[in-house]
Amino acid sequence: MSALIAEAAHAQAAQPGSGRVYPHKPIRLIVASAPGGAPDILARAAAQKLSDALGQQMVIDNRAGASGIIGAEMAARATPDGYTLFLATTTLFAILPNLKKNLPYDVVKDFASITQIALASNVLVVNPVMAVKSVPELLQYAKSKPGALNYASAGSGTPAHLGGEMLNVMAGMRMAHIPYKGAGPALLDVIAGQVQLIITSPIAAAPHISSGKVRALATTGAKRNPSLPDLPTVADTLPGFEITQWWGLSAPSRTPQAIIHRLHTEAAEAVNSPDVRNRIAREGATAVGGSPRDFDVFIAAERRRLGNVIRKAGIPLEG
Repeated sequence: MSALIAEAAHAQAAQPGSGRVYPHKPIRLIVASAPGGAPDILARAAAQKLSDALGQQMVIDNRAGASGIIGAEMAARATPDGYTLFLATTTLFAILPNLKKNLPYDVVKDFASITQIALASNVLVVNPVMAVKSVPELLQYAKSKPGALNYASAGSGTPAHLGGEMLNVMAGMRMAHIPYKGAGPALLDVIAGQVQLIITSPIAAAPHISSGKVRALATTGAKRNPSLPDLPTVADTLPGFEITQWWGLSAPSRTPQAIIHRLHTEAAEAVNSPDVRNRIAREGATAVGGSPRDFDVFIAAERRRLGNVIRKAGIPLEG
């Protein structure tokens, strides 16, 4: 019986008041970052497969600026008819709600989850001049030389920033945070020795690890990163340490449930198809594709967990 109900919802999803079966025109997917980065690449990988399944083109609309807040607000205010979707991210849905008092969107009230696309752990790398070759050696060095270490990030409020503060809190040490305007210049300054370490994407770091320009110490997920299977995790030394990046599809709240169901069914199948899973794996991430409820629970848990790190680290709220 449940299968028949699901099939009926799939067949009858319609734009309110139109009488036409959804979708009957192209769908816009807002990505709150510039073209070419991991969010954009993952969004395009899923969107192409989803376009084929829905029989309508999915148009990527890159809306970078203000740490992604511009794109998130645009999506939150869009008509809830299934023709505007949004790429949810760690920063926008779990970190910024804990850092900013007056966000122009509310993750819970303004968005409806569709499915989680992917999850990725990052990699902790140091300048090779440093005489440390493991996380225990890094922690020992930091504690023996208080204030001597600086860590870079792609900007305040990014997963790299929270990862560095999580190290400070859990290891009882004090590294200084040096924010940059993007991961590229931050990593270059680690290579140049201006900053000692960074937590960054395995894809961005891989060529520099191979060339010896940086030394990889560990990955930052609960489990080893499949793209760097020989590296231990930070959690092997600091149990409970976990900082990841994740991405998922969401829609404006009040989008009809029949449309959410249709989008979830097709998106989850797209994410779990072999070609999309392989594309996601090449970006150093792992495909997920769970239910809307699964994604809601995950986002809420991440928001609480990272909020605790922010409070313990004493990172001030911004206006």
